[in-house]
Amino acid sequence: MYTYQKQNLYYAQVLPGIEEELTRELSWLGAEVIKTEFGILTFTTDKAGLYRINLRSRLATRILAPLISFRCPDADKLYRATRTMEWRDFLRPTGSFAIVANVSETEAFNNSHFAALKLKDAICDYFRARTGVRPDVDKKAPDVIFHLHIRKGRASISVDTSGGSLHRRGYRTQGVEAPMQETLAAAILSMTEWDLETPLVDPMCGSGTILSEAHMFACGIPAGYLRKHFGLSRLPNFNKKLWEAERQKATRRIQPPEEGLIMGSDICKNTVASAWENMSNLPGGDQVPIIAKDFRKLEIQEESLIVCNPPYGIRLGREEDMKQFYKEFGDFLKNECKGSTAFIYFGNRELIGSLGLKAEWKRPLMNGGLDGRLCKYNLY
Repeated sequence: MYTYQKQNLYYAQVLPGIEEELTRELSWLGAEVIKTEFGILTFTTDKAGLYRINLRSRLATRILAPLISFRCPDADKLYRATRTMEWRDFLRPTGSFAIVANVSETEAFNNSHFAALKLKDAICDYFRARTGVRPDVDKKAPDVIFHLHIRKGRASISVDTSGGSLHRRGYRTQGVEAPMQETLAAAILSMTEWDLETPLVDPMCGSGTILSEAHMFACGIPAGYLRKHFGLSRLPNFNKKLWEAERQKATRRIQPPEEGLIMGSDICKNTVASAWENMSNLPGGDQVPIIAKDFRKLEIQEESLIVCNPPYGIRLGREEDMKQFYKEFGDFLKNECKGSTAFIYFGNRELIGSLGLKAEWKRPLMNGGLDGRLCKYNLY
């Protein structure tokens, strides 16, 4: 038996900064978090819980199932220890796989790529010796993804039960430059503590990621509703009947959208068209109004919840006086949105001061390598 089978133990990868929110979500989904580290949570759950978390978690990036761990002082030990593993438990000889490797504080390995190559050799040699053929390495769409972690001369190998990053929901068929990652949008909505009664507005919606995540949350649409593939189907103890039962339970929770609860806008007509097309991929998403209008001309209902990721230099892709743009947005919030609460994500945190408003709090949140900040503003 593998480690995850013996101990019901799993790892959840998460965007740095939202570990606390994911801990609450995992508990709500029936898991117990036993260790929290930077960007990763160790938790226990049963088989149904593993299926439920992969299907319904809005915040986790991926869920890993640990297989084995062992002393690994050098490359030869890595090869020997993995050459005899029963890789056919997860992979067909004619299938495909990928390896994600991370090595630190181990002198025998110059880089992670070298470690990944040794593990790849062990897997391929295992199959070649038994069947005469070997599986292919496919970095884009593999059947199975293995994770290799080596630190201080100790190695651990896990299998990706998600089958790739869970932020890829499947609804975003149209995009804009530098979009917000879906799991980050979901985390921001979690931090707003939205009561599902206050009208939510995104006045600069881009491709509609915040709107889509808000719609999924409000309607109870599982985060993995549109995903075609989950890596957990490759586990040797996969229970298809239990998986289908969890899918059906999650699908029965879907409710129709409430009229007027969510609204979005953007100044660019093409961007609005992209947002609408993305939203339309979700049940009831085509009923969410998205209009082409400059935020300066919007009429915001009193006591609304404003959530947005305004454009910054990278997103705009052109020269513009961003400080003036943010000042005008701050004036709009102060003068036209009284009684509301705004949660603004700054991809460039140097622009926070340009808004001209005092934030109640600021939280660091990463988005595609950008060290951004989420700020909360009470608009009196």
